Amino acid sequence: MSDRRAALIDIIKDTKSLPTLPGVITKLNSLAASHKSTIQEMARIVSSDQVLSARVLRLVNSPSYGFYRVSTITNALILLGVDVVKSLAISSSIFEMMEKGTVGLWEHSLGTGVAANIIARRLGLPEVEEISTAGLLHDIGKVIIKIKCEDDYDQLLSWMQTHDRSMLEAERALLETDHAEIGTLLARSWYLPEKLIEPISFHHDVAASTNHQMKTAVVHLADILVKGSGFGYSGDDIVPVIQDAAWRKLDLTDEILAEIIEELEEKLAEAKNFSLEIQGNDGNSD
Repeated sequence: MSDRRAALIDIIKDTKSLPTLPGVITKLNSLAASHKSTIQEMARIVSSDQVLSARVLRLVNSPSYGFYRVSTITNALILLGVDVVKSLAISSSIFEMMEKGTVGLWEHSLGTGVAANIIARRLGLPEVEEISTAGLLHDIGKVIIKIKCEDDYDQLLSWMQTHDRSMLEAERALLETDHAEIGTLLARSWYLPEKLIEPISFHHDVAASTNHQMKTAVVHLADILVKGSGFGYSGDDIVPVIQDAAWRKLDLTDEILAEIIEELEEKLAEAKNFSLEIQGNDGNSD
């Protein structure tokens, strides 16, 4: 294992160095594991942190989910489920960094959540909210690489320009890992469920996904469609082809894909307004 890769993995394993909320999350995990816990008890834990609960509610009301006027954490838990709210809660501080420091990546992630929601609903899939959340989180590893490897990040950008390759290829060449692996380690350190971890792990390699390949295929397609739309910026302008494994798993046709793209164009306009509103609110609160 290279020194760079080992150092990055050590950072992920040392959860104290990551922007998490261990007190709230530990309590939430404990309640979620107990059959005697109520939605109200879980809501009280999240609501005990006012900043956290405000950010969760803001994301719940985003175009990624299609709900509007969700005003309480209790309603969010009922509508989205514990796993989704937990993943939004523990990633909220990361999203704050994305919004303020890397607006393009934040918008790409938001757009992928929106696209994943559209694809899942169009195909009549279950657990649409979980799929939307997986889309929202799929590039979370990129945030950690940028935050924790600032010197390496400049080298990644230079390597991409010199070789005309993608961010993924640059990560593998220089770090001997990539944002999918880093995101997976991060998600495991947060105790996220496998149905959210697997799309993070394999959104660039759908055939390698085993237990949750449908969700992974949706996130893979959503990622590509948002890149192709030019919405946000994931780190490069290269739009990969849709993998055969994803096309077959989703049982897509050209007609279905055209309908999805048409709806996505409308929804991304809403997502852009949502993103601008958040940036404006964050600016006003400083």
